[in-house]
Amino acid sequence: MKITFLGSTKTVTGSNYLVETTGKKFLVDCGMWQGKKELEEENFQEFDFNVSEIDFVLLTHAHIDHSGRIPKLYKEGFRGKVYAHKATCDLCALMLPDSGHIQEMENEWKNRKRIRKGEEPREPLYTAEEAARCLEIFEAVKYDEIIDITPEIHVRYNDAGHMLGSSVIELWVEEDGKRTKTVFTGDLGNNDIPLLNEPTMIEDADYLIMESTYGSRLHTKNEEKAELFLNIVSDTLERKGTVVIPSFAVGRTQEILYELNKIKETRDDEKFLREYENLMKAPVYVDSPLAISATEVFKENMDLFDEETQEEMMKGDHPLEFPGLKFTITADESKALNASQEPSIIISASGMCEVGRIKHHLKHNLWNPNSTILFVGYQAPGTLGYSIVNGAKKVKIFGEEIAVNARIEYLEGYSGHADQEGLMNFVNSFIEKPKQVFLVHGEENSQEVLGQKIEEEINLPVIIPNYGETYELDKENEVKLTHKIEKKLSFNIKTEVLNRLEKLKSEILDMDTAVKEDMNNNELRDADIFRINEKMKDLEKQILKVIEG
Repeated sequence: MKITFLGSTKTVTGSNYLVETTGKKFLVDCGMWQGKKELEEENFQEFDFNVSEIDFVLLTHAHIDHSGRIPKLYKEGFRGKVYAHKATCDLCALMLPDSGHIQEMENEWKNRKRIRKGEEPREPLYTAEEAARCLEIFEAVKYDEIIDITPEIHVRYNDAGHMLGSSVIELWVEEDGKRTKTVFTGDLGNNDIPLLNEPTMIEDADYLIMESTYGSRLHTKNEEKAELFLNIVSDTLERKGTVVIPSFAVGRTQEILYELNKIKETRDDEKFLREYENLMKAPVYVDSPLAISATEVFKENMDLFDEETQEEMMKGDHPLEFPGLKFTITADESKALNASQEPSIIISASGMCEVGRIKHHLKHNLWNPNSTILFVGYQAPGTLGYSIVNGAKKVKIFGEEIAVNARIEYLEGYSGHADQEGLMNFVNSFIEKPKQVFLVHGEENSQEVLGQKIEEEINLPVIIPNYGETYELDKENEVKLTHKIEKKLSFNIKTEVLNRLEKLKSEILDMDTAVKEDMNNNELRDADIFRINEKMKDLEKQILKVIEG
């Protein structure tokens, strides 16, 4: 069996793995590249395989970075089956046409820019209609059932606890009289995620292909994040501000709604009750048509909720409903939120602030020191959300420069991904340990930290594959790197250097303004001026080193 890594290598997007075995070729995930412009451009490039040779697809879950290029696959002639959990099929029926709609809207805007530059316009990656048509090839499966794809290839989907319908896939292959088992984790859930079960632990494997998004970090524990959430929200509402929560339409939005409904049970002291009362008085708007539809899918798949949630439901406490919750469907309703002076909470997609209504809410609230932007999910480098979380003083939204004066908070405990402890627990849970671990879906630093920890503490070899590398897996022999695709992705270290240079130019201008303001401050102490001077001398030395180098 051979596996070629064609996405999510040393990055967290574009999950795509080509498996070749017993005369069959199939994909595990076919996700979209998201984030930097250079990354998104990869979506328009040709696949690094012959689409007509692909027999079927195993899809781990519905998030667009795992499913988003399936419509493109279909558009180019693929008519094999896409195997996915029933809830994943339900969510893809919403998310893929929505992605197609976004492709059409953005392509129309980009084509106007191309024409002004004298460039040829191009078609969108796919349309909403094309995405809707691809749903005919989806085949719903259940958890815990072994499916015979062919007489030699067998799979089982297990609950990954990452989002509704997310799956850890066990793959058995019988080849040359040998049986080899490979496990693909997809995205592993955080044990503290409300609503969902914890990830299923797998007993044995020969090979493990595992995500590593938070391989170098630990999350805030559940009881801490609930209190932090309440403190942040209450403080903002008391200042008559708006809490804007950029949230992925599917997954995080529903979990935040659940947390808001359950938070009253965590404490009963006077301060808490006052803050909780403030929270319950404020309207909570879910401003994302996709999130609204996805919430309905959650309600239709409540059998997948954890035991605690199902017990609450039996008592009549619906986990996704509470007083003050309002859904905004139309564009006019969304615009009205930014015209209102009433303190409120707005949950809006997209979670990384790249597309959708969230950009309008940021435009109207980022400049306001009374408002708070509360991030609850992973922010990929190159995205607007990443810039804001990492301290940008100004950002551009719809071509307009917006000052970042609002309070910026990031509650990592709401992430849908397992942290380092969760990932290590997953590897440790194998009774019969895999002979080789491949780390994917993580930034390079996270992968290196996690890889070293696995090698030192669990004594398992780790490979962090590069894009286009093919590895031959055999039950008896060593893992062998057999091929490399000599393709240079359009995003590379040169692009990174130039992007960083542009960012430094902007930061130098910000520093110029800040230092001049300090120098005009008559109350500034000599010690403060000395400290600023020393820092500037250090910066000057670093700049000279770069120039001399």
